[in-house]
Amino acid sequence: MKIFQREQRSLFGEILDWMLTPLLLLWPVSLALTWLVAQGLANKPFDRALEYNAHALAQLVGVQKGVVQFNLPQPASEILRADDSDVVYYQVKGVGGEFLSGERELPAPPSDEVPMPGEVRLRDAELRGIDIRVAYIWVRLPLKDSPLALVQVAETREKRSVLATEIIKGVMLPQFVILPLAVLLVWLALARGIQPLNQLEQRIRARNPDDLSPLDDRTVPLEVAPLVSSVNDLLTRLHDSLATQKRFLADAAHQLKTPLAGLRMQADLAQREGTSTEELKRSLQQIGRSSIRATHTVNQLLALARAEGSGVVLARQPCDLARLAIEVVRDSVPRALERHIDLGYDGAEPGSPGVWVDGNPTLLKELVRNLVDNALNYTPSAPDRPGVVTTRVLADTFGRVLLLQVEDSGPGVPESERELVFQPFYRALGSDADGSGLGLPIVLEIARKHGAEVQLEDAHPGMQPPGARFSVRFAASEQAPD
Repeated sequence: MKIFQREQRSLFGEILDWMLTPLLLLWPVSLALTWLVAQGLANKPFDRALEYNAHALAQLVGVQKGVVQFNLPQPASEILRADDSDVVYYQVKGVGGEFLSGERELPAPPSDEVPMPGEVRLRDAELRGIDIRVAYIWVRLPLKDSPLALVQVAETREKRSVLATEIIKGVMLPQFVILPLAVLLVWLALARGIQPLNQLEQRIRARNPDDLSPLDDRTVPLEVAPLVSSVNDLLTRLHDSLATQKRFLADAAHQLKTPLAGLRMQADLAQREGTSTEELKRSLQQIGRSSIRATHTVNQLLALARAEGSGVVLARQPCDLARLAIEVVRDSVPRALERHIDLGYDGAEPGSPGVWVDGNPTLLKELVRNLVDNALNYTPSAPDRPGVVTTRVLADTFGRVLLLQVEDSGPGVPESERELVFQPFYRALGSDADGSGLGLPIVLEIARKHGAEVQLEDAHPGMQPPGARFSVRFAASEQAPD
């Protein structure tokens, strides 16, 4: 559990953090780099002076009568010592390393260094616990075997530190003013940059709750346009959903009004004075039929609402579609016998390869039941000429397609009405079949939930009556459950 995580992140604060954090982290790095650069800049002029002094002293080393001598005039000695900040030291050694003049304690060059006559070299050293900068040169003398004399000039580092500090001050002090100013400018620029978001928020808050029209995406920044486009898409879908709900409620109220009005009318008739027993029985029969119709309509409405429910995750499991279809056919046999209809099943056997589909068994059974009920409702039948309703489940194991078909010997559906029959409460004109007009919309919604396609065609093209065949095409499961 993230204890210190904020529930809501501020976009302004997030961007500001990512902009200022690198700036504040790089500032100490800039200080360190500036200090190193300042040290190098401060060393250069003083190193040149040391090199000049080393060359000058090297010219004063000579040989007289085979003896190495160093003659330092008084003015030159005064120049070496003339400094209020730093102390200048020098040292001259002969060809045998004997001390000739200067500071005896001045450290010698590294022992592993190869002498290069006439070349001035620089190094850092320490004298009596004080850091010094040393310039030294090897001098070739006109003696046998070309021996070398050593001349060293050193000074303390006070002037260098003072100059480096001045450079640091000159560079860094303006940054103490620039950095807060930069932070302020970043703050103001960011506030100005996200102002279109605030304006968009105000526009959305000022809208009427019933206003679901799309937002104008031309007045927002390019980066926000995809978000506004997504919101517009959501508003469009919400508008369509609300319109569908309003139409559904209006149609449902209209459909329930008829059986409820019949119930009330029959109840009033039954309560009249002088009503005979036969009239009372007929009224009760009408009340029973109206209540059955109202109950069926309510059940269909609930089934459609359950099928259309997009907020509920569909619980899926491997389902044997052939077994579900046979169970529905068996349950519908009494009603088919009552209507003198030949109802049967023809297709794959339960448990055979290819009959399994991933889905919700309750909804799939509701789909089959509505197709069978629709066929029973719209198939004319008589004892001497019974209608035929056939349910099939066909499996294509190679193409991994599972097909459910329900066909009848009824009048069929004209091509002009084949899309309309899937709309809620739509019923074909000229039909006296009893129904609520919700069965096929339920079938369509359940099929969509399972990624299936529903097709409607003539069962017997070119014949009269042509009949109707409803086909639902599923993607079969790869294998049956263990």
